[in-house]
Amino acid sequence: MAKAFASQGDTTEKNISFTEVGDGLYAFTAEGDPNSGVIIGDESVMIVEAQATPRLANKVIECVRSVTDKPISHVVLTHYHAVRVLGASAYGAQQIIMSDKARSMVVERGQEDWDSEFQRFPRLFEGHESIPGLTWPTTTFSDKMTVYLGNRKVDIMHLGRAHTAGDAVIYVPDQNVMFTGDIVEYHSACYCGDGHFADWGNTLDAIKAYNVDAIAPGRGDALVGEKMVNAAIENTRDFVSSTFKPVQKIAARGGSLKEAWDAVRAECDPKFADYAIYEHCLPFNVARAYDEARGLDTPRIWTAERDMDMWNQLQG
Repeated sequence: MAKAFASQGDTTEKNISFTEVGDGLYAFTAEGDPNSGVIIGDESVMIVEAQATPRLANKVIECVRSVTDKPISHVVLTHYHAVRVLGASAYGAQQIIMSDKARSMVVERGQEDWDSEFQRFPRLFEGHESIPGLTWPTTTFSDKMTVYLGNRKVDIMHLGRAHTAGDAVIYVPDQNVMFTGDIVEYHSACYCGDGHFADWGNTLDAIKAYNVDAIAPGRGDALVGEKMVNAAIENTRDFVSSTFKPVQKIAARGGSLKEAWDAVRAECDPKFADYAIYEHCLPFNVARAYDEARGLDTPRIWTAERDMDMWNQLQG
C-alpha cells in the first residue's frame, strides 16, 4: 500500500491538555498538534497562536473560560502558517500582532500556504468553511514590542530566523516564562520546510540565554523546569542539525534530492522516527535543506502542486 502523503491519513482526534506554566499562564497542547498559549492579565487575556480554524479556536476558548471570564483582547501569532493563524477570528480580539516579516509573508505566500496545508493535514481544518479569509495583523513590530495587560508586562520579540524568517517569541518577565512557537518543539518533529537551518541554532542560543523557568513550545508537552527546558532546546538543535548536515554533504558533491532524502533518513530515523508528525515533516525538511545547502536563502513558496511534485520525486 502506498504511504499517505504528509498527514492525509491522520484522522485520530488528540487528547487536549491545559497546563499551567506560571501564574496565570497556560499551554494548550494536544499530543503533537499545534499548541496555543494563554496569558491572563489584570483585565484581559492574550492568546498566543490562533489554531487552524475558528472551530479549533473554540476549544482553546473553552479552556480559557475554565480559568477566567476576562475578555480576550490580544492574539499574538508567532508566524504566518495557516495552522497557526486562520482561527483568529473566533477570539474577537481588538489586536492581532505579528512581526513585520511575518505579515510580509502573508502577503507573499499566505494563500498558497493555506492551500498547501489544507491538502497536507485535512483533520486540522475541520470546520474550514467558517474561516473568513487570510488573517491580517492589526499591529506589527520589527525587533521588539511590549504590551501591558494591566500591570503584567509581555515582551514580543524577533530573536532571529529559525522555523520561518519572521518568528516571534513571547516572554512574560514576572514569571520568567516564554512562548516560543515552532522554534522549540518537544518530542515532535520540527517542520523546516520554510526554515533557515544555518540560523536556527543561533536563535535557540538567544532563547537559552533567558534561562527561563518554563516554555510553552510549538508542539508537544509544556516544558516546566530548567532540566526540561534545556533538554527540549538541545533536542530541537539536534533535530535541525541532524537534518541539515547530511544534506550539506550530498549537495556539496552534486547529489540528488533523493540521495539527500536517503541520507537524512539514515541519520534521523534512529533518533526521531517515533516523534509526532515526523513522517509528515521529513519530505519538506529535506527539500528545504537541499535548497539552502545549494545557496537558496529564501525558502521557495510551497503550493499544493509543488507538494505533490516533491513527494513523487522522493517516492521514485
